[in-house]
Amino acid sequence: MTDRYIKILLGMIFLVPNLMVAQMQVNQKPNIVFIMADDLGIGDIGCYGQEILETPHIDKLAQEGMRFTQAYAGSSVCAPSRSSLMTGMHNGHNRVRDNIPHGVFLLPDDLTVAEVLKQAGYKTGGIGKWGLGNPGSWGVPNYQGFDYYYGQLNQDQAHYYYPDYMWENDKIDLLFENRGEKKGAYTHNIFMDKAINFIDDNKSNPFFLYLSLTLPHFSDYDERTADSHIVPSNAKYASKDWPEVEKNYATMVDMIDQSVGQIMEKLKQLGLDSNTIVFFTSDNGPNRSTLHDIDFFNSNGIYKGGKRDMYEGGIRIPMVVRWPDKIKAGTVSDQVWAFWDFLPTAAEMAGLPFEREIDGVSVLPTLLGKEQSPLHKYLYWDYGHSREIFMQAVRWNNWKGVRNGQGTELELYDLNVDPGEKNDLASKEKDVLLKLESFIKEAYVPSSDYPMKMKE
Repeated sequence: MTDRYIKILLGMIFLVPNLMVAQMQVNQKPNIVFIMADDLGIGDIGCYGQEILETPHIDKLAQEGMRFTQAYAGSSVCAPSRSSLMTGMHNGHNRVRDNIPHGVFLLPDDLTVAEVLKQAGYKTGGIGKWGLGNPGSWGVPNYQGFDYYYGQLNQDQAHYYYPDYMWENDKIDLLFENRGEKKGAYTHNIFMDKAINFIDDNKSNPFFLYLSLTLPHFSDYDERTADSHIVPSNAKYASKDWPEVEKNYATMVDMIDQSVGQIMEKLKQLGLDSNTIVFFTSDNGPNRSTLHDIDFFNSNGIYKGGKRDMYEGGIRIPMVVRWPDKIKAGTVSDQVWAFWDFLPTAAEMAGLPFEREIDGVSVLPTLLGKEQSPLHKYLYWDYGHSREIFMQAVRWNNWKGVRNGQGTELELYDLNVDPGEKNDLASKEKDVLLKLESFIKEAYVPSSDYPMKMKE
């Protein structure tokens, strides 16, 4: 047998398994991959106007899919935003409404995206930052619909990029490489290895991968130093005339982008690309509380505020969705939607009727280029439960109301002409103001988990 025929035969041997997988996927429910960065600003990404940092893989997702200009997080901070994503509920009556007090977690009667997709026959995997249940509680991923979980359950521990251990399902994975303050295993790299393994292990059946990255969130190191955004190496940007912390932040954004490319390459390698819908987003706006300056790379673009704010900078997020042959490539959509819409959207993609009363509405028609019925009467957010200042925001059509503290006047902005929220129209649009006030009153439901006396 000649070398030429041997090469052809070997090529067929390696090709057949992938062809078989691709054929199995033809009539199968779509795989769903949801990639979420942590504290990444909408302006940090090239396809949203970033001019310094390069994000070619995320930009390619947008070129091959749909980029949303008016997508919103569930909250302006980590835990409640994730709770909204998982349960389809806005923060006015969500289970987890703030990062504090500690100890408020998901309960058995909370229905998550993972639980819904399991009903449709999906294998479900959660990797990265969780924040909705500590060990010993009902809120851990394996009690909330996930077949597999690897990462940091406690969101405060998710700040540790070189931890001594992480959780794999209900067992501790000891990271001996980091013992004695060594820096041998960087969490982001471990998460990506686990994510690739999960895709490999479930290539023959529909799967849901929730990849909740911790980058570019600040680290547990001194916030006054460059290690507040610690990375293994910032060599790519070493020659730049930037502060060291900004080199580190740029490296974190680059690592996120490279990871998106890694996921896409694995899907194509396994023949799963055409039957997989990929979401990319961030959990809230960029953080302003460390040495890193969110204005250095213009992380929020034109938007006001940042993480913990009710202004657009705290809650308007990047959202890119790709699904070959289903979503028209290169589409830019101004459809307004929020994290609580993901659950019913995923359910409809999986072909599963969903009748439970939640706040979310499926945006699948928009993704498929079909007529979308009105999604919401309004959108609602709040922040500051059990804190000194309780803030609220509501969006109705083009109008946005923001209240920065109980007993303060509601600010009013017309987002169609003023997305940067510079011109307060509260004194000129009394009728609109009254309507938004009524929505806020309707949306907020007191919770014994977050004791707070609302001022009239």
